[in-house]
Amino acid sequence: MENNLVAAVRAGEKPAVGPADALEALRAAVGDDLQRVNTLIVGRMESQVPLIPQLAGHLVAAGGKRLRPMLTLASARLCGYRGDAHIGLACAVEFIHTATLLHDDVVDESDLRRGLPTANAVWSNQASVLVGDFLFSRAFQLMVESGSLEVLRILADAAATIAEGEVGQLITANEPETAEAAYLEIIRGKTAALFAAATRVGAVIADRPPHEAEALDAYGLNLGIAFQLVDDVLDYSAHQSVLGKTIGDDFREGKITLPVILAFGRGSDEERAFWRRTLERQEQHEGDLAHAIHLMERHGALGETIDRARAHTDAACLALETLPNRPERQILADVAAFCVDRAY
Repeated sequence: MENNLVAAVRAGEKPAVGPADALEALRAAVGDDLQRVNTLIVGRMESQVPLIPQLAGHLVAAGGKRLRPMLTLASARLCGYRGDAHIGLACAVEFIHTATLLHDDVVDESDLRRGLPTANAVWSNQASVLVGDFLFSRAFQLMVESGSLEVLRILADAAATIAEGEVGQLITANEPETAEAAYLEIIRGKTAALFAAATRVGAVIADRPPHEAEALDAYGLNLGIAFQLVDDVLDYSAHQSVLGKTIGDDFREGKITLPVILAFGRGSDEERAFWRRTLERQEQHEGDLAHAIHLMERHGALGETIDRARAHTDAACLALETLPNRPERQILADVAAFCVDRAY
């Protein structure tokens, strides 16, 4: 039986939701289209090489919110789109995201994702990289099928920007003296670029004016930055049941995130030596993670990172105000609020 929130969305009314309900409202708003996307995902993962659907299906079956493709679907509905191209584009967005996850787990040498063994742990690094390439190829096939060169340009640019962001992160790995501006540029590339492209294409396929496409781009970009900043905080404060991974994965891998950059910049010589030992030289001992969290709390690094994320979600919501006043607009605003709310 539908709850009041789902019923309001299906009736085309403006639902009164709190941040915790935002994903449920988004899923309700695009439910039928999302089912079509899931069906297409399964179909396009098929291959005569058995390992490809096995490995890709392993990652898809591991869960995930399908947030990025849902943003594409909701943006298209917000812009009044009535065709079918948004289904294939939402699938393409998810394939790009899934391919980057496969590659990331290889680069990070990760063994778990959402509490389950990673594909590279089950099969091999080589298989994960190659299947990731296959999914990128499938994504580009779907882009071409949309028949829009502008859509192809947007998503191709996003794929290139994601790769640049990942390389940038690799270069700054284990460098606690990384500048804040450099880090923000990295997350704009590796995380926010796909959010921005996922929302922008909704306006493009609906043939909306350029200012609406720009507004959705700004919404997605700011949402993506906020999403990553909150992830940075969650790694030092959440439980595995919430994240699907253990606390401190970023710390153990020597990843430089905004809480680290802020704590390092405000720390004493002794504290900076701690960060260099644990992250730069990867010499970690029992109790180091707890001490890292203590230093972040002492210097307000976690709280300030959340404040930065909130500023970006505010900017995302502001961008939406120029778009049609439809139920999807409020839902997208609530998704931005959820992004920060999940940190608590």
